[in-house]
Amino acid sequence: MTPPSKASPGDKVAVLSPSFAAPGVAPEVHEQAMRRLADLTGLVPVEYPTTRRLGASAADRAADLNAAFGDPEIRAVLATIGGEDQINVVPHLDPALVRADPKPFVGYSDNTNLLSWLWTQGVAGFYGGSTQVQLGPGPAVDEVHARSLRAALLTGERLEVTEPGESEDVGLDWEDPAALTSYGEREPTEPWTWAGPERSVTGATWGGCIEVVQWILTAGRFPSDPSVLDGGVLLLESSEELIPATEFGWIVRSLGERGLLSAVDAVVVARPPTSDFTVRPSAEERAARRAEQRDVAIETVRAYNPDAVVLVGVPFGHTRPQWILPYGGSLTVDGVQRRLWADYS
Repeated sequence: MTPPSKASPGDKVAVLSPSFAAPGVAPEVHEQAMRRLADLTGLVPVEYPTTRRLGASAADRAADLNAAFGDPEIRAVLATIGGEDQINVVPHLDPALVRADPKPFVGYSDNTNLLSWLWTQGVAGFYGGSTQVQLGPGPAVDEVHARSLRAALLTGERLEVTEPGESEDVGLDWEDPAALTSYGEREPTEPWTWAGPERSVTGATWGGCIEVVQWILTAGRFPSDPSVLDGGVLLLESSEELIPATEFGWIVRSLGERGLLSAVDAVVVARPPTSDFTVRPSAEERAARRAEQRDVAIETVRAYNPDAVVLVGVPFGHTRPQWILPYGGSLTVDGVQRRLWADYS
């Protein structure tokens, strides 16, 4: 796996919409995100024709990705948000461009498609960081997100992944002017849950949004031999679709039948969102839903790989504050000290 080269302040960074063009819906949020990106990193955001174009074809979105990956002046590529049809973009991508000049790609959710495709080309990326969600809304960028973003794009250091102590499932509606200055409803978080043997695992990561992981496997875009994940760390998180814990468990079980669970040495599962703009259970019900997904994840992994270290509750998915994590890079899941470390080199 080739680690992408780091950018330097003053370099150009492409900001693209490989899935949904959220900046076309909420340009004020996008423009605040671009200002914050420049302030945080010293990088110069560059937009492409489909960054704000709603309804752009898969071929056009892929053309912008190919242009960014192939431009030597562009030193990193960021996604504005996820979506649900990036699986149609991947066939139009040019692998020679990313192999010739590996550069950091940062995205999550539907961008699992692109991250996994890069991984199959031998190029590591970073899971997290949609600009329209993590940079644009609210009064400021969360500290843990800012630290991991700078590490991914610029500095490449090793950071301990810690619990910020609060979380929100969804921010304010972008049509509300307060979305630019206020967070969504935040609540205290629960401690992470550790399971499996007390040992430390350091390995390369793969995985992502579990619904999209299922699509990737169904489309045949993963190597036939699961041993490519031997000794690795599987990242799993669920989206704002709020799938039930039983469905989450069914997909994890399918990964077990596919041989992926027995190949890895650790599984890290994110804190899941349990509410959205229309579905808002009580605090007790939300906690119960998170606990149900936690329990089914641990039980299912244990059934296929009792030697795997399992960690549940890490904020790297569809909740905020969000850590960006290496994808294809190295994560240390220390079940002895009960600490998590990410290598952003």
